[in-house]
Amino acid sequence: MPSARTRTGLAAKIFVIRALPLLLALAGLLTPALPLYAAQPAVQSAPPLMLAKVYQRGVSLPDYWVSEKYDGVRGYWDGDKLLTRGGERIAVPAWFTAGWPKVPMDGELWAGHGQFAKAVSTVRQQTPDDAAWRAMRFMVFDLPGQGGPFTERIPALNGLVSRIDQPWVQAVAQFKVANHTALQNLLLKTVKLGGEGLMLHRGASLYKGQRTDDLLKVKTHEDTEARVIAQIPGKGKYAGVLGALLVEMPGANGKPGQRFKLGTGFSDEQRQNPPAIGSLVSYRFRGLNDSGLPRFASFLRVREDLAS
Repeated sequence: MPSARTRTGLAAKIFVIRALPLLLALAGLLTPALPLYAAQPAVQSAPPLMLAKVYQRGVSLPDYWVSEKYDGVRGYWDGDKLLTRGGERIAVPAWFTAGWPKVPMDGELWAGHGQFAKAVSTVRQQTPDDAAWRAMRFMVFDLPGQGGPFTERIPALNGLVSRIDQPWVQAVAQFKVANHTALQNLLLKTVKLGGEGLMLHRGASLYKGQRTDDLLKVKTHEDTEARVIAQIPGKGKYAGVLGALLVEMPGANGKPGQRFKLGTGFSDEQRQNPPAIGSLVSYRFRGLNDSGLPRFASFLRVREDLAS
């Protein structure tokens, strides 16, 4: 339970943060709010990555390859350097990419099951930590420039990774499942072993730099991101610390995103030091209500890997 001094300090901090926009507005210094997914200036534009939609029962599973979904940071090798999903250059030790081919590779920078925070911390350092990178792996799951359907890109990818011949560069295994029941059994087994979920990739699909149902993510729950708009002080047992976050969902069809309170899923430490206003957070939920807001939303983590 936070001490009285801690609660008083956090309450003051939250008051200052919430009052700041008003003070700035009165002074004529308030700038327009950032769009939900506004990016910081990057060295180059974001790479045209293939992004997944969510799996729904009824998909023709024989048309898809199945692989584990690795809980890391998306990494794109453009043939010369590693980039984040937002287009920022990743600072890596020279040995990590030494000998890599002049061929684009799409994958996940992964530190192991349950090590998402470690992966994010390692990738975001401006000066690479050699020891931290020794624990990282680049899990390659596609060759954007290869051409041809995914079924034909798989052996090309496996051959390329084999020629790289570095233990920290691995080709993501692809396999088939017969039906929805087999997929769900595999999902539960994967999660039990520490995995995040599964990915489905349509065998006949070309690589397209857009969100598409040729690529589907399969999880035990739905999750997505929202931007923190405000920190709402708690009451009762949470007096003096964070009660909830006011977050905004992405806008759609030219309309602004809806806002809702996210009040569960936080640890005591997170309530004492809540996610910053303007940051992106992930939350899990169980479908949407009639107004389009998530049902039973619960905080998962700050998405520092998507901050750019």
